[in-house]
Amino acid sequence: MPGIGPKTAQRLTFYLLNNPELELEKFSNSLLNLKGQTKVCEICHNVDEISPCSICSDEKRDHSRICVVETPLDVLALETADFNGLYHVLGGAISPLNNIGAEDLYIDSLPKRLRGETPVLEVIIATNPNLEGEATAMYIQRILRNMGTKITRIGHGLPVGGDLEYADSTTLKRALEGRREF
Repeated sequence: MPGIGPKTAQRLTFYLLNNPELELEKFSNSLLNLKGQTKVCEICHNVDEISPCSICSDEKRDHSRICVVETPLDVLALETADFNGLYHVLGGAISPLNNIGAEDLYIDSLPKRLRGETPVLEVIIATNPNLEGEATAMYIQRILRNMGTKITRIGHGLPVGGDLEYADSTTLKRALEGRREF
């Protein structure tokens, strides 16, 4: 599993061996039901137990803003930042080296969402600040630019608590480009 090395796998195995059999049975049933009880949202392509997902179904959210992200994990991260709009999960990023093109992602359904019943005033592109994420952001900007919707990109640069002396030149350049009035 990603992020779990041999030592952690050993600790998890011994932890599970020391659990009562009933607990292991509940755990294994949860794993078996994982795929069957998980759905991909028909609107935003996030994962949830229902479709449309709980975010798309929430009338209290700001339906005029859509944040475009690469994965459902990005949705979870932005939810901790109190984003109150909707999401559009791409399912990855354009990556020619890995044979992933725009047609392999959920990009085509994004312009359709902008033409929907509820007017979308802003699309926030929140792809990762790497080569693939930037290529994906530029592609999305190009297909949406004539739709009359404001298109923004999340800020990049120094993290809060970071030190200038440890930042690389690209990060510093982005921080300078993304500066705002104080």
